[in-house]
Amino acid sequence: MPETPPPAEPGDHRERLAVPLRWWVQGTMLVATFWLAFIVSMPASWAWTATGVLLAIMVLLFVSYGSPRIEVADGWLRAGRARISGEFLGSAEALDPDATRRVAGRDADARAYLLLRPYLKRAVRVTISDPRDPAPYWLVSTRHPEQLAAALRVISTGPAPR
Repeated sequence: MPETPPPAEPGDHRERLAVPLRWWVQGTMLVATFWLAFIVSMPASWAWTATGVLLAIMVLLFVSYGSPRIEVADGWLRAGRARISGEFLGSAEALDPDATRRVAGRDADARAYLLLRPYLKRAVRVTISDPRDPAPYWLVSTRHPEQLAAALRVISTGPAPR
């Protein structure tokens, strides 16, 4: 599991939501299975070419899916492509796997901003205090929910959550 580098400031947090090693192992085994099927059914050059293409597609998909970054720095929260100033953040709550599943499922609000990955079972729920923002909260997957919630509490300067 990738480690989070030490923060530069008390309110800093940086993390990449990379896919876990087991996905890479299982994907490689799947590509190897296809290679075996290809090598017995077509000329070797075609089999190797098709296997190389499948491997490239797998790498591209895994790198793309695991590319979102969570960053708390300079008074901003950046989660994937979205960002919000700390002045509009309310409470930040680190969630355990059961609470994450509940907030992402049964108790979810359709207006919320979600950045979830199925291989990360924990998350942080951040209440949004900007009355102009239609999202009542952000739910962000993380490997380090307590650290992320602590960093968000440092930059949160907005009014009480709605």
